[in-house]
Amino acid sequence: MVRKRPEPSSPSKVPSRQKQRQTHPKRQQRRRPLHTRHSEEIEVSGHLVDSMILTRIFDSIMDMDGEFDVLEFEIGRKKDEISKARLRVTAKSEEALEEMLDVIYREGALPVRPSNIRLARAPKNCVMPDGFYSTTNNRTRVYHRDAWIDVENMMMDKCIIVRDADMRALCTPIRDVRRGDMIIVGDEGVRVIPPERPREAHNVFEFMGSSSSSERPTQHIAKRVADDIHKTKRAGGKIVVVGGPAIVHTGAAGALSEMIRAGYIDGVLAGNALAVHDIENATLGTSLGMNVHDATLAHKGHRNHMDAVNAVFKSGSISDMVRQKKLTRGIMYECVRSGTPFVLAGSIRDDGPLPDVITDVVEAQRRYKKVLQGADMVIMISTMLHSIATGNMIPADVKVVVVDINQPTVTKLMDRGTWQALGIVSDVGAFIPMVAGYLKKKKSPKSAGAAR
Repeated sequence: MVRKRPEPSSPSKVPSRQKQRQTHPKRQQRRRPLHTRHSEEIEVSGHLVDSMILTRIFDSIMDMDGEFDVLEFEIGRKKDEISKARLRVTAKSEEALEEMLDVIYREGALPVRPSNIRLARAPKNCVMPDGFYSTTNNRTRVYHRDAWIDVENMMMDKCIIVRDADMRALCTPIRDVRRGDMIIVGDEGVRVIPPERPREAHNVFEFMGSSSSSERPTQHIAKRVADDIHKTKRAGGKIVVVGGPAIVHTGAAGALSEMIRAGYIDGVLAGNALAVHDIENATLGTSLGMNVHDATLAHKGHRNHMDAVNAVFKSGSISDMVRQKKLTRGIMYECVRSGTPFVLAGSIRDDGPLPDVITDVVEAQRRYKKVLQGADMVIMISTMLHSIATGNMIPADVKVVVVDINQPTVTKLMDRGTWQALGIVSDVGAFIPMVAGYLKKKKSPKSAGAAR
């Protein structure tokens, strides 16, 4: 480790205050006398340079017309060594300083001398106290009774309930708040730990640099994704798929079924449409009335999806249909047969919906969260709304693979503030079978388990 204090003339990549004044003349013009400015010392640690944590902090300070001095900077020289920095940040007023600190604390900075969190009681069920702390999806710790506590079940846009009895901090949706719950207010004593860039050279997320593009070599990416799926399962990880009906329309249902059968998928999250069209395809060979094998219109095909809905109601449920041997293939069949949990969230536009569809949106949200608990990788396939909902329920360090033919959809889903997201603009009907084909060449989790 090297301790280094940048000098004004230093060629260091960490800008000194003098260098910032030269490159930001607007801020130089607005510089005020020392007695009218307000400052605070902060510190930050982690992979500050290659994960751009320090860069984001610098940018935030300058964007808010603030200034900074780098007081100490220790650079980690190996992959497993972290860097540390101590800064003095300065603003033109106490209010501006508080606003600036709020922003940079969310980038991973914290005070040199942390304060204990402030707590206030929830006044009644489903009501948070004024000034409650609103969470990000980044890993978070809170300082309570002079000790750091990890916040459990991180999600964005929630509150944090602290239980003194067992010294636990729980990320909690507003609907789960109960009168008397002790909830964090303000951001004192809250430490956000931003996600860091993957450091393995063979990692697909490192290879792609968390970008989305239709110009990458698709076959090579498919192999990389298959390698990462296999590696995740070999390490005992959990993989969840969020899927839309395009999986069936494009002919990729068979490939996803194979991945479920082989034990690569630990949960499926979808809406009514994926299940309806999967069952339509499995029983009638069509999807939305089109023959999947050649994309021709089936005779009276317009009624086929309702025929599939009716067949499920006749049986009682999707599971009953499998038990009665009326459903013998497809994504839903493989889920039931293997015991892979699936959750179908309803919407106002659904036909039917199927008896398995959860029409209470709050209950559907809870069931989604239950399946996502402990997920290491989430694969989002051609469903923007269900994918956005899922993205809001998982921490930023969960790996996310987004596959969609529509570039804006992929870009929107990729915007999670994480290095662990991979966007693939591609035809799902071509890409998913490629991934399944590469996985087929490897020893599946089920066969490996049987061997043991």
